[in-house]
Amino acid sequence: MPGEPSAPLWKRLAWMAAIWSGSVAVLGVVASLIRWWIMPS
Repeated sequence: MPGEPSAPLWKRLAWMAAIWSGSVAVLGVVASLIRWWIMPS
């Protein structure tokens, strides 16, 4: 909103890093599941 002060830069960068890390972790889990489903061993 225009009247609200924006979050400090470090907080916005921390959120972006946390979201990025979470998405990379979820992508790794999904890739591992697909790999196990195609070629179980």
